[in-house]
Amino acid sequence: MLILAFLLVMTLGVQYYVNIRTQDQNNKSRELQEQALVAGTALGVSGITSSLYMQDLVSQPGQTFMDDGVRERIRDIIIINNKWQVHDSLNDEIVPTTGDDGTVTYKNLSDLTDLPPLMKYKRLGEDLKYFPNAGVTDKNSGDEAHAISVETSEGRWYVMVLLRNDKGEIARRAAQPLVFTLAILLMSTLITFYLVWRFTRPIANLSLAAREVAEGNLSVRVDDYKRGDEMGQLATRFNEMTAELGKKADLESQLRQAEKSAVVGRLGSAIAHEIRNPLNYINLTLDHLRSKFVPEDQEKKPVFEKLVTQLKAEVARIDQQISDFLNYSRPANVNLKPLSARTVIEDSLRIVEGQATENNIRISVVEHEDVPSVMADPEFLRSVFNNLFINAVQSMGQEGGSLNVKIRRDDEPEFVRIEIVDTGAGISQENLSKIFEPYFSTKETGTGLGLAIVQKIVETHHGTIEVASKQGEGTTFTVKLPGSER
Repeated sequence: MLILAFLLVMTLGVQYYVNIRTQDQNNKSRELQEQALVAGTALGVSGITSSLYMQDLVSQPGQTFMDDGVRERIRDIIIINNKWQVHDSLNDEIVPTTGDDGTVTYKNLSDLTDLPPLMKYKRLGEDLKYFPNAGVTDKNSGDEAHAISVETSEGRWYVMVLLRNDKGEIARRAAQPLVFTLAILLMSTLITFYLVWRFTRPIANLSLAAREVAEGNLSVRVDDYKRGDEMGQLATRFNEMTAELGKKADLESQLRQAEKSAVVGRLGSAIAHEIRNPLNYINLTLDHLRSKFVPEDQEKKPVFEKLVTQLKAEVARIDQQISDFLNYSRPANVNLKPLSARTVIEDSLRIVEGQATENNIRISVVEHEDVPSVMADPEFLRSVFNNLFINAVQSMGQEGGSLNVKIRRDDEPEFVRIEIVDTGAGISQENLSKIFEPYFSTKETGTGLGLAIVQKIVETHHGTIEVASKQGEGTTFTVKLPGSER
């Protein structure tokens, strides 16, 4: 309302200024017209009383009848005698002519057909009929004529002053208020459009954001919170609301996951117990068969040994899968204490040293200076690096490569950064975002729980794990663990 009131006051103020300016211009033009009319009348009266023609009078040095400004406004001055003849004029075409015999020939007033309209002609009374321009209007010209009667010793004479009026200037003065008014209306319209856009855009943004929230996107935020008006406050409250809804959704998701994990853990423990008992029996039976029932036929003995070994390997694989499942489903009770990250890493590397040597894989461990100890549970941390090193060696296969481990203080000084870089086959971008998901695996015999367990253990230690990979070039796992100095 204040803005609209300001626009109204500004519009009225500008309009008032334009009207005052137009009135001043009209007054100035009228004053110039009056000055020209007075000067023309004075010159005409002088022409009546003088023996000289008006052209001679205005050409005399020091004459005070007309200056350049008046001369521009006077089209002609005609002196009309008592016989309604042109006695004198500034126009050479209608001035009296003198013949060789001294006879003066006058033009009649009635013969003049190009005279502009006569102004205020009704005051001329009976003489009106002698003026051919009385009651005539000329739409193509703005010029005008004024007739002033002069009583002389020879009767009533007239001085008719023809004034120029610039019709274009008159039209411009008439159109000037309209132009200014249109400019004000255009400016007001543009300002109104801007204000409407400024107030409706945040509403549209809020509407779109509310639609995204309704579709389940709780990460949406409105950028209009920086405004200092009510819309900025509304956007701030909306962002706070979506943030709280996001937190609530995360908590609900964690709660559902915890409930699911608890149910799966209890169920898994029961199933694992029931499965492991037969597995133990099968494993013992296989050992008994290997020791007591080896065939005496030397040709059958290798086949028997191979089959028993394969069966024991499959039993061990099933037992390992059960262990992975239990490790993932059970809550991790860690016993944190200061540890040397390099010691745990070198201990875990012993598991893959044999396969690395066989496949021509070079292993290196680089530790920077001033690396603090990490707060971790040794058994759980060893499980993290076991999984990562086994995956790295398996990804390089028999083609060889390199496995490099770098240990240094992180950019955040309270964390220790451990980078595990291999030159293996890498991970496709399609699978990169899924590798930490439970039961996702690209291996034919994998359980899909190894990296999920790794992530769970790292998060339990209040750390983070990230992965970067390019297919065909290798993979880098970055583990950040809190240091003992934290």
